Amino acid sequence: MNIMDFNVKKLAADAGTFLSRAVQFTEEKLGQAEKTELDAHLENLLSKAECTKLWTEKIMKQTEVLLQPNPNARIEEFVYEKLDRKAPSRLNNPELLGQYMIDAGNEFGPGTAYGNALIKCGETQRRIGTADRELIQTSAINFLTPLRNFIEGDYKTITKERKLLQNKRLDLDAAKTRLKKAKVAEARAAQLNTSQPEENSIMVNVSYMLNLLHVKWLKIWAEEVTKSEQEVRITQSEFDRQAEITRLLLEGISSTHAHHLRCLNDFVEAQMTYYAQCYQYMLDLQKQLGSFPSTFLSNNNQSSSIPVQNVSAPSVLASASASLPSVTNSIVTSGFSELKSSSGSRKARVLYDYDAANSSELSLLADEVITVYSIPGMDSDWLMGERGNQKGKVPITYLELLN
Repeated sequence: MNIMDFNVKKLAADAGTFLSRAVQFTEEKLGQAEKTELDAHLENLLSKAECTKLWTEKIMKQTEVLLQPNPNARIEEFVYEKLDRKAPSRLNNPELLGQYMIDAGNEFGPGTAYGNALIKCGETQRRIGTADRELIQTSAINFLTPLRNFIEGDYKTITKERKLLQNKRLDLDAAKTRLKKAKVAEARAAQLNTSQPEENSIMVNVSYMLNLLHVKWLKIWAEEVTKSEQEVRITQSEFDRQAEITRLLLEGISSTHAHHLRCLNDFVEAQMTYYAQCYQYMLDLQKQLGSFPSTFLSNNNQSSSIPVQNVSAPSVLASASASLPSVTNSIVTSGFSELKSSSGSRKARVLYDYDAANSSELSLLADEVITVYSIPGMDSDWLMGERGNQKGKVPITYLELLN
């Protein structure tokens, strides 16, 4: 029974406190009550914390998108994480592409140039996929987890203490409002007319009773003023204490920034390692493809004797641009020179598909055999090609002369 009475009293007290805060908050919004302002330093710390939380969330979410572009995969990982279960392992995009290339190469035949190249490219893609997994794992541990811990841990604590500070401020302002009203009521009671009429005994008795009530009224308001002053002192002390707690927590934001800076450095190093691995893998792949017979790589416009391992990043980009079939005089081999100097024709195999740019050119399909010959006045990088009743100019970089 006593426990029940205690719970009821506590519930009533909490309800009264909540109502008092609601009234104070409403009157502040309506401009009918004064509001205790926080000091400028504390306001600045609160603004800094809010800004940190906002940008940390944005950076964290966009990093997750960068590491895992598939939104369905991100949702799946989130669900498994909340269920405290390990997500099923699946091939990522480079690994899946690599597997397709390897399967295709085996289907076409590892002994063929195209099949062998597909297998080598597939193996490289799988290595890139493994490096991608390592990047995601390292970034999650060293970068995303600290950011998430701040949002779900430190900032939640700051938000909780900030809410308590707001409640303590409302309690303080409500107490100040009650004290102000009590002092006004006390002053009004003291100004009431207390003179005693002397006309007759009845009026004397009535006046005596009124004076007695007036004295009691003054005493009540004096007690109310004293009680309100004590309440203001208590709420002021609680407010100051909560403001100090909140300030100490908010000053820790600077340490959070320093910690996130170290995490950012770890993330950059992880990216640097990943891209360096991918770059080295592609250099090795280019070197392997460069060892193929030149008849299969004539579109690269570079000799297989060039030491690929010594190629710098800018030169690799330049060579990638030069790898497209280009029209240069250096491509013309002795076989094409002999054909141009003669009036005869030769059979040639098409190395790559070619779409005619205009009606004077002939579109080509890879691996088809056409007849080619030269005519006077033609550009040195072109020949006339015939396929049945069709004929037109064709670029010699797409052709391999047959014996």
